[in-house]
Amino acid sequence: MQALIFLINTAFSLYLMVVLLRIWLQWARADFYNPLSQFVVKATNPVVIPLRRLLPSIGKIDTASVLLALVLVIAQSVCLRYLAFGQVFLPNLLVMALPMLVREALTLFFWVLIIRAIMSWFSQGNNPIEYLMHQLTEPVLRPVRRIIPPIAGLDLSVLVVIIALNVLNILTLGWLPKF
Repeated sequence: MQALIFLINTAFSLYLMVVLLRIWLQWARADFYNPLSQFVVKATNPVVIPLRRLLPSIGKIDTASVLLALVLVIAQSVCLRYLAFGQVFLPNLLVMALPMLVREALTLFFWVLIIRAIMSWFSQGNNPIEYLMHQLTEPVLRPVRRIIPPIAGLDLSVLVVIIALNVLNILTLGWLPKF
């Protein structure tokens, strides 16, 4: 049973991460022709395109992708709770879906920051994935960099944002159950 729960959790979490990346890529107006962007779009188009016919975008927000992310969070919770406890109380899951989605988005942002920091140590700056990570994280890091400029060539903005994300997670979303 543990292996089945692990597989279901992993499958839902990975696809949810791809859907959240799609939302983030569109919001940041990141490079559409980047290989990672192309993968994200091709992996989510079969579900998002039909939903988009029903729900048009609102400004920079792709409502079809947001709805898909919410449905994925709810479906993941239903599956895992049913396997673990044999029952599901759907009203609680519907109320907790948005905070759970926010937690997953913050977790994704945390890992993108970590990957960007690690890639900056080894990459020469010509990597398309690193460029995309830069496009995604720079809108948040730039204001922090204005307050705390690089010290002796060391950029502390990533560290500051990671600490802020963890504090935010503890203060506001720490009460949520994990999947």
